[in-house]
Amino acid sequence: MSFRINYDSPRMLSAFLDEQGLGMRKKFGQNFLINPGARKKLLEALEITPGDEVWEIGPGLGAMTRGLLEQGAVVTAFEIDPGFSRILKSGFQESKNFRLVTGDVFKTWGTVEGDAPFLLGNLPYNIGAALLADFIEKNRFFKRMVVTLQRETANRMLASPGSKDYSSFSVLCASVYTITPLMVLKGASFYPVPKVESQGVRLDRRIAAEGGKRPVFFSALVRSLFASRRKTLRNNLQNFVLSGIINKDAVGNKKRVEEFCMTVLESSGVDPRKRAETLGYEEFFILARTLEELSRGDTSGRI
Repeated sequence: MSFRINYDSPRMLSAFLDEQGLGMRKKFGQNFLINPGARKKLLEALEITPGDEVWEIGPGLGAMTRGLLEQGAVVTAFEIDPGFSRILKSGFQESKNFRLVTGDVFKTWGTVEGDAPFLLGNLPYNIGAALLADFIEKNRFFKRMVVTLQRETANRMLASPGSKDYSSFSVLCASVYTITPLMVLKGASFYPVPKVESQGVRLDRRIAAEGGKRPVFFSALVRSLFASRRKTLRNNLQNFVLSGIINKDAVGNKKRVEEFCMTVLESSGVDPRKRAETLGYEEFFILARTLEELSRGDTSGRI
């Protein structure tokens, strides 16, 4: 780098930001991970080898970026803050293995060519869950991801059927990845100090998900069935069919809708008296697949 940054010292980071005329922007959810031991463990959890391509979300001033490059990774970093982008360009411009994508990652990741198998990110609390869901719902899967998130979000990812944290987000993540908890990070591991705890999480793509085609209704069905999580599947599925995603004119009157939904449930082998919060991702997958098949396989989502 053209200059050195002490990534472990809040005082030195604050002084560097002042020197560069930069500040932390609350709207971007910026918090630097100043715990060197935690950074080391996160990098180790990614298990990369020289030449591996890695997407890094929210590199900030480049603490984790430097670690990736030292391990021989080919890094594509996504940074929204113009000031931080200037520092990254200056600091890593001589590295042939570094590419910077500026702007909102939701708008830019789909424009990046290539299929990097790894992702690393200290994800801002305000976008963590939404970004991971965006990748999954748009079929952008990684071999492995290692991310830090708000602990509440991590708990939702790790939750089991029937638990209080189990949600549509839990199902979405589990449908593609095996999820392993890493370290819990207290507020003092970051600068500025956040008011909540963070959690490191590793996501490994399931073998069953490799190259598998997701049922066309899967994501929408999961969200719909969790929208009224205390209602039975029988009632919730009827609401889903009548929502317009399935062509209700083709299904017919209310009685035909009821019959159609019971056929889907019976063919799936799923108890219609169950609630969404008790189903594992496999059962949601079977339900969505059966719904797709009984809808004559029309990938437009219409019967």
